[in-house]
Amino acid sequence: MSRPVIDVARLPPYAFGQRSLIWWGTIGLVAIEGAMFAMLIVAYFYLKGRAPHWPPGQFPPALVWGTVNTVLLLMSAVPNQLTKAAAEKRDLGRSRLWLAVALVVALAFNIVRIFEFRALNVWWDENAYGSVVWTLLGFHTFHVVTDLVDSSILLALLFTGPLKESHFVDIADNAMYWYFVVVSWLPIYAVIYIVPRIA
Repeated sequence: MSRPVIDVARLPPYAFGQRSLIWWGTIGLVAIEGAMFAMLIVAYFYLKGRAPHWPPGQFPPALVWGTVNTVLLLMSAVPNQLTKAAAEKRDLGRSRLWLAVALVVALAFNIVRIFEFRALNVWWDENAYGSVVWTLLGFHTFHVVTDLVDSSILLALLFTGPLKESHFVDIADNAMYWYFVVVSWLPIYAVIYIVPRIA
């Protein structure tokens, strides 16, 4: 008994959302990196539970730079969503515009992040508190910089070409990764800036 043959020759070579392999790869990356952030937060609370004073020998970091960055990240969700919507419509002009706006906000975030590191009141090698806070902030910064580089390459491709329709899938999936960057920052912000003030 022979099996029926399924002809897939007429299927498109790319797709948006769950039908895309890149989408699934991004989801896998987000799951792995989300677990890493969760383990770092657990490590933070473990260390906090073993210390008589937290943060040990320091004042908590000033709220100003972390809060400015939180506002910038939340604001970045708007051009990010507009970029994703334009990419899904294969609208080159709007994809260029909104990806450029999203990049400007991400660049501003990175500039503020420099001030944020300087205002932590502790170095990574001073004690366990310094190590875990710098690691949390450092890993999040790594994700922001990674997406900034990826978005810059995609924006350059939008302006210089050669451009394929499948590149719009890359832009839409890149926007999804940026959502992870934004959402993962919220518990990190709470751990670094709020927890030392309430416990």
